[in-house]
Amino acid sequence: MFKKDNLRFGMLLGFIAPLLSLIIYYFVRFRAYSFMDFLEFVGSNKNQITAISVPCLVANIALFTFYINTRRDKTAKGIFAITLIYAIASLVLKFIL
Repeated sequence: MFKKDNLRFGMLLGFIAPLLSLIIYYFVRFRAYSFMDFLEFVGSNKNQITAISVPCLVANIALFTFYINTRRDKTAKGIFAITLIYAIASLVLKFIL
């Protein structure tokens, strides 16, 4: 399954990896609180947006590096595109909230 070289597959991986990273971050740092409390805390503290977005982007960077090194460029392009979208969205959220 991970041997595909497909743009859509890369976009899917690039979308899922940060979500998994966010879930892991929630369970490691905020497991005593409900998920809604966690979201309210993030909304009220801008520095938490950076703290959350960094592990999410690192997950995509690791995937991107793996697919580039294995010469699956189409998949890597999809991961890179979604990584850019996540990075821009985190910057916009940080300045809006």
